[in-house]
Amino acid sequence: MSQHLLLPLVILAISPTPGAFQDSALSPTQEEPEDLDCGRPEPTARIVGGSDAQPGTWPWQVSLHHGGGHICGGSLIAPSWVLSAAHCFVRNGTLEPAAEWSVVLGAHSQDAPPDGAQVRAVAAILVPDNYSAVELGADLALLRLAAPARLGPAVRPVCLPRASHQFAHGTACWATGWGDVQEADPLPLPWVLQEVELRLLGEAACQCLYSQPGPFNLTLQLLPGMLCAGYPEGRRDTCQGDSGGPLVCEEGGRWFQAGITSFGFGCGRRNRPGVFTAVAPYEAWIQEQVMGSEPGPVFPIQPQEPQSGSREPTEENCTIALPECGKASRPGAWPWEAQVMVPGSRPCHGALVSESWVLAPASCFLDLLSSGRPPRDLEAWRVRLPSRPRAERVARLVPHENASWEDASDLALLQLRAPVNLSAAPRPVCLPHPEHYFLPGSRCRLARWGRGEPAPGPSALLEAELLGGWWCHCLYGRQGAPVPLPGDPPLALCPAYQEEEENDSRWSLLCREEGTWFLAGIRDFSSDCLRPRAFFPLQTHGPWISHVTRGAYLEDQLAWHWGLEGEETEAQTCPPHTEHGACGLRPEAAPVGVLWPWLAEVHVAGDRVCTGILVAPGWVLAATHCVLRLGSTTVPYIEVYLGRAGASPLPQGHQLSRLVISIRLPRHLGLRPPLALLELSSRVEPSPSALPICLHPGGIPPGASCWVLGWKDPRDRVPVAAAVSILTSRLCHCLYQSILPPDTLCVLYAEGQEDRCEVTSAPPLLCQTEGGSWVLMGMAVRGSRELFAAVGPEEAWISQTVGEAHFLPPSGSPYWPPVGNNLCPPDLARASGSPRAVLFLLLLTPLIQS
Repeated sequence: MSQHLLLPLVILAISPTPGAFQDSALSPTQEEPEDLDCGRPEPTARIVGGSDAQPGTWPWQVSLHHGGGHICGGSLIAPSWVLSAAHCFVRNGTLEPAAEWSVVLGAHSQDAPPDGAQVRAVAAILVPDNYSAVELGADLALLRLAAPARLGPAVRPVCLPRASHQFAHGTACWATGWGDVQEADPLPLPWVLQEVELRLLGEAACQCLYSQPGPFNLTLQLLPGMLCAGYPEGRRDTCQGDSGGPLVCEEGGRWFQAGITSFGFGCGRRNRPGVFTAVAPYEAWIQEQVMGSEPGPVFPIQPQEPQSGSREPTEENCTIALPECGKASRPGAWPWEAQVMVPGSRPCHGALVSESWVLAPASCFLDLLSSGRPPRDLEAWRVRLPSRPRAERVARLVPHENASWEDASDLALLQLRAPVNLSAAPRPVCLPHPEHYFLPGSRCRLARWGRGEPAPGPSALLEAELLGGWWCHCLYGRQGAPVPLPGDPPLALCPAYQEEEENDSRWSLLCREEGTWFLAGIRDFSSDCLRPRAFFPLQTHGPWISHVTRGAYLEDQLAWHWGLEGEETEAQTCPPHTEHGACGLRPEAAPVGVLWPWLAEVHVAGDRVCTGILVAPGWVLAATHCVLRLGSTTVPYIEVYLGRAGASPLPQGHQLSRLVISIRLPRHLGLRPPLALLELSSRVEPSPSALPICLHPGGIPPGASCWVLGWKDPRDRVPVAAAVSILTSRLCHCLYQSILPPDTLCVLYAEGQEDRCEVTSAPPLLCQTEGGSWVLMGMAVRGSRELFAAVGPEEAWISQTVGEAHFLPPSGSPYWPPVGNNLCPPDLARASGSPRAVLFLLLLTPLIQS
């Protein structure tokens, strides 16, 4: 028993063996004892904390069945009455029929009908009139049995406290049940009754703990009639399926039921003790409901007064438990770093996750597991831990069931033969729960993982910053796939780095929250660079690790800078991909005019700077007139920068620089082509400051919004975007027919936008499609703000030259008009003035229909 789900409590059914507990009903001729005693089990030994109970230890514990399986617990308080929790029986405000429920008494295991087990039908279910929801209190119910229970060593009632009964704070009490042993981890066969010792917490101490932000930033206001029991450090608790069961405390040789298991925030989580319905305040209600029953519940006089000091002050400085994992003296000195030594193999790097377990890549051992049997030489394996003079022996190897065919599940757990003392140097790393949301901007580090060689240089070079989930999912996920919301397991975790280096090492991703380190992701296969761009998240594996180890340190999220109603929780989908992957993604949270991951500064021979657009990992497109001087046949020295906003690097990326090793021009006979492709000295990896834009093969994307992207000042080069409309080919021809180069796009600026971008750097024309992708439409013609050399007509040349250009499927109507059509009246063709004024005149004149 250790744990509940997030409020309100979810109940999981455990189905017994078919035919179990078929009742031997109480004979009408059998008589009850004249003096009904309570709270006195047969003498037996107990095992402390989350362990199997001994038969007969808790004879008042009952199992409530619905649909053939265990749903909730309860306690026998009189031969014909059982006490449980209201939320077990109320669904959507409606009380379930009593006839659908049955009560099993005297059971120790749910697997088979033990000797002395009894089954009773339920004649009536009673709940308080003021019960509405579990978190609003009054969570108790009384069940009247259709026939009284037969009392004996395995079936006895518990004592109930009077309204004046006060249980001392800090008292060691016991909770029992057949619920989950951990979150989402059902009690295994043979489903033996579990017991756990819990300490009563005073109202002030409990409210203090629940006032601290916890899972999903939720807090709780305790109400009268609620009782807390557990430990600030967690790890012992009730869980799903324990609801309605008793919390009992021993006083004067009798066991009194202090509480009824009600709800909790998870199970056994730090600073989140279990919440129980206090029984004493409901003495009058219970007495009223059972009036006339003989014999009824027993409410003995409290054997002793509460211990001195049991009353808490109204205001109390409670002790908040801090995480017991993820503490490192300095980044890079990881006290959980483990090396698994297998004879004949290189060391395999993993991480200590509990006193007895190490997590490592299964790929280190898959060749030894190919037979499907445990390795024969496990006795010779050793694990080296920090500051431990001797290597630890290995007792067991548990690979993930999907490890051999799924990279994201490349995990194995190794159990140490003897647990290590965590008060010394080795310390476990924290692991995330499935709902953990690593915030964008989190500070992370890379740590060795698997059989990769150690990284060159100091560990300070291994810093990373976590990128937003939208960017990461859309970069590596399926096109059109919904982006996981915060709290849902992500597809991947994507870090950004400040530098680039190359090495063939393998890595895990550690991210820090409030000074505590979490093992956030794994990457066990080689990549082209020292720093992987995406990691498999560990959140999805928390339940498996917890199930195998029964002690790994899964820790709640510590940083909560997002709200349940914030933008991060709005559903989003990913723009379409091309055959070469994602393109044209722009980080949503970026301030307008700053983060444009395809915008490049093209520095030509040190005397001018042109605008360039990244169209493939190793290619930038630019205007020919800007990068090549007229009449020159030599290739100038050109350097390209990505990830810059003027003199400063972009906030969520890193600055890149590449030399241009060649310039490619299309073969236009007799003309100097307007577009040039610049080949970079090496590829760039995708990041928020370096991602290729999408290209459109022709026409105008329907429903697109378009912009001219450039610089206001060529010296500071802070990107600005000016909103424009692309004119139809007919209007463009009428405005510029005397100076219009072939395959040219014309734009009209929105009011007041004309002077936002200077033109000497040849700014690009971009559009954002209805699907969300950004596409490059053209590059500015020399000396013009309104004319742009179109990219679409050069699709064949770009595709043949680059090979990885991201062209979207054709959409929209063709832009270019039929050749030879006279589209404009002669007087308008000779008109002069600003394009906006000429356009106004043109719109007032009926055009000749072609």
